[in-house]
Amino acid sequence: MKPPIEHIKLSSQSKDQLIRLKRDTGIGNWNVLCRWAFLLSLADKTRPVRTDPKTDSNVEMSWKVFCGEQENILKALFYLRCQQDNIVTDTDRSVEFRKHLARGISTISNRTKRHSIATFVESVNN
Repeated sequence: MKPPIEHIKLSSQSKDQLIRLKRDTGIGNWNVLCRWAFLLSLADKTRPVRTDPKTDSNVEMSWKVFCGEQENILKALFYLRCQQDNIVTDTDRSVEFRKHLARGISTISNRTKRHSIATFVESVNN
């Protein structure tokens, strides 16, 4: 099973949200925050908004960097979600991945308890 996207580039809005999250939580790696955001979005039963997020920032990472050691798990969870949402083409999967990532970053960014790693994790779990 190939990755849904080889190269991940974020919108300037997502970049700004991640900068605030890095500052507020002390989590220094984009990929860790993005991974958590992506999983949070996958856990949401609704589909993300139907627009393809912009890729107008300078924040970029490869699929391997995004996943870290969790590549097989993240890929399996994403493909399962695509199957549930009847998303079958590679192009549609790529767009859906970007929508999930953008929604997850926005969701985490909008949470109010972000002042330490512990309160950040607590707010994501609620």
